[in-house]
Amino acid sequence: MKNKKTLEMVQMAVLIAIILIMAITPLGYLRTGGLEISLMTVPVVIGAMSVGPGCGAVLGLAFGLTSFYQCFGMSTFGAALLNINPFLTFLVCVPTRALMGYLSGVLFRAMYKVDKTKTVSYFAAALLGAFMNTLFFMGMLMICFGNSDYLQDMNASLGNLNVFAFILALAGINGLLEMPLTCIAGGAVSKALSRAFRKA
Repeated sequence: MKNKKTLEMVQMAVLIAIILIMAITPLGYLRTGGLEISLMTVPVVIGAMSVGPGCGAVLGLAFGLTSFYQCFGMSTFGAALLNINPFLTFLVCVPTRALMGYLSGVLFRAMYKVDKTKTVSYFAAALLGAFMNTLFFMGMLMICFGNSDYLQDMNASLGNLNVFAFILALAGINGLLEMPLTCIAGGAVSKALSRAFRKA
């Protein structure tokens, strides 16, 4: 039991280090106009599946903090939100990612129990992790900043879309790219790790 806990702590530390490295290199946040395509979900879902929901929450917290850090001049969109309200920007960036990490682990454990292949659940949980990342971020963004002049002006430039169409316009390309990438990378790595640990 002690060795297992030590291994889990090492895994979590390594994944946090990966998140921090990704955050300060182009690997973590690929800039595409106003929003960023983030690959930071990948190490979060890997930890959530390989170690557990608690690890997923900690890794999600680390992801969220790096996302908030990006708002200090590295992200045009994030900087604009920070200028409007720093506290609300923190809420959009950090708790949403911690919740995503935790729920990724919970959903994986639930699906793994009924997954006869013992493979599909890895890819399904990774896909859901990326989906929840987009859902929670965009949901909190609209709750906190939906009525701000910044987002209202952005919506006006798109033709005054309804709220759902506006969310799709903002997150559509990002989500479409993040979800399959996280599904493939997160699912494959987590499955490989599970096999390695069983043999160890």
